Parts: sequence; C-alpha cells; structure tokens
Amino acid sequence: MNHLAVLVCAISIFLLGAPWYSKALFLRPWARANGLDPEVPRDPKTTKHPAQVFSIAFLMAWVAAYAFAILVGHDVHSFAHWLHHGFLCGLGIAFTSFAINYQFANKPTALLLIDGGYHIVQFTLYGVIMGLWA
Repeated sequence: MNHLAVLVCAISIFLLGAPWYSKALFLRPWARANGLDPEVPRDPKTTKHPAQVFSIAFLMAWVAAYAFAILVGHDVHSFAHWLHHGFLCGLGIAFTSFAINYQFANKPTALLLIDGGYHIVQFTLYGVIMGLWA
C-alpha cells in the first residue's frame, strides 16, 4: 500500500470541499436545503470549533482512503481499475448510504445530490490519485 498516496487522498477532500461547498458552487442550494441562510453567520455557541470539525473530517477522510486502498487491493492495478473502483465506491456505497439516511430523515433530493455527489467525486478522486501512483 502506498501510504503517501493515502495521505494525499485524505488531503484532497479539502481541495475538493472548498470549492464544492463555496458560494461559487453549492453553498447556497446546500444551505437552503438544510434550512439555513448562507448570509447569516452561525451562532458560535451552537457551532463546533473549526479545529475540531477539520480534524475529525481529516481523520475520517484518512480512514476512508485506507479502507478504499485495502478494498481495491495491494496488487498493481491499472489507472482505469482504480478510477472505476473509486467511482463505484462513491456511487454504490457512499451515495446510496446517504440516500437511505436522507429518505428516513426526509431530506430534500437537492441535498442528496450535493452531499452524495461530493462523495462520488471524493472516491473517484481517490481512484485518480491512487491510480496515478500505480
């Protein structure tokens, strides 16, 4: 297993998430779907500290990248193999898990498409990164 590739995968979610959840892309529809106003600052008394949020997000991304690397395997695979499996994990595991939870939580379809779509791209990006190191 290429531990450097796994680390880069974990870091990559922040490079993906910054534009994905920005005003340039999906912040406004994501906020509306969550019943929030993106122009109103959040109450610091009810919001977790950013250091905690980003630390836990990085840890979870690191675990996900390791799990993905283990799932796809330690053998040498082609770039297409990594890309294919990244997309399948994003769509077939992450997106569908969000879809199940969002159905029971009565969340809007727009929120599923934004959050679930992010994870499809996340795991596809993991496939790209690991495939480039293959």
